[in-house]
Amino acid sequence: MMDIQLRPQWDVGPPGGPRIDTTALLALLAGVQESGSLAEAARAAGQSYRHAWGLIKHAEGLFGAPLVVSGRGRGSVLTELAHKLIWADRRIAARLSPLLESLASELERDLERSLEPSRGAVRIDASHGFAVARLMELMHAAALPVELRYRNSLESVASLARGDCDLAGLHVPIGEFEGRALRRYLRWLRPETHCLVHVAVRTQGLFVARDNPHQVRGLADLRRTDLRFVNRPEGSGTRVLTDLLLEREGIAEQEVQGFDDTELTHAAVAAYIASGMADVGIGVQTAAQRFGLHFIPLLRERYFFALRIAGREQPPVRAVLAKLASPEIRAAIASLAGYHAAETGKVQRLDEAFDLPPT
Repeated sequence: MMDIQLRPQWDVGPPGGPRIDTTALLALLAGVQESGSLAEAARAAGQSYRHAWGLIKHAEGLFGAPLVVSGRGRGSVLTELAHKLIWADRRIAARLSPLLESLASELERDLERSLEPSRGAVRIDASHGFAVARLMELMHAAALPVELRYRNSLESVASLARGDCDLAGLHVPIGEFEGRALRRYLRWLRPETHCLVHVAVRTQGLFVARDNPHQVRGLADLRRTDLRFVNRPEGSGTRVLTDLLLEREGIAEQEVQGFDDTELTHAAVAAYIASGMADVGIGVQTAAQRFGLHFIPLLRERYFFALRIAGREQPPVRAVLAKLASPEIRAAIASLAGYHAAETGKVQRLDEAFDLPPT
């Protein structure tokens, strides 16, 4: 099985003038941020101190502003500009990684079909999430033929209904919103045709900056004019959840500053807030933890893969389901902040998982 990895890369410089590839520069700056020493950062990056110092000075010349301030006895400190560069890179990665990973999976599929045309892969359509990303790593490590395309929940179940994928990711809130969220998926899912396999239970909540400087307490604060919100795109499961939560609170979308500003993934929302571009968003706890944000829990939801009942016994699908139910997968999911894996791998009919509305 081929493994293709695509990564964002950007360079910077004046229009029509010399430019600098930020890859090595950002590695150095991140090292200084972590260690407080340019010498330590250079060693960690596999560079000589002289080369690292030259790279910093070259970049400072292009920007016309300092990036690192050094002083006798106090190590090296990043300037505000350097911090902005690091956060810009993290935002780029958070926003583009799902698209690049999906494209890499498609390229892997094309190569595999050329090398082993008879080998059938299990096609997974799912939104970008931490559990799904971890699952793909472990599936590939086990040499299981899986292809992942990142799609939002509604797109994924529609794809399954058309026969364009084998597993479709969807998430349904536990409690009062379950029925209303589920009805959106039942446009495509049929109890006599489809079943579900549990992936995880996860916690969704509000993201705010570290130490909660704006003293956000809950959803009612989204009416405040001093708070900038960052949303998820229409069709995503979290956008559905957001709309339901605001409706329950009696908050009109026009009252929320930044309601129409969207980011594609939980990680991108977290990066947007951590970089100071917004003050509050909604997403899973793991993203808040990884970007050093304060997290205010709102509710829990179940994440599933939907699949055709008739496809369960196909050897490639059966192998993926067996792996999903393994202790290794459960432990990997349980290690994610805000995720629970007690039922990971459990297969159920739709009417076993939910109290379905009458047809």
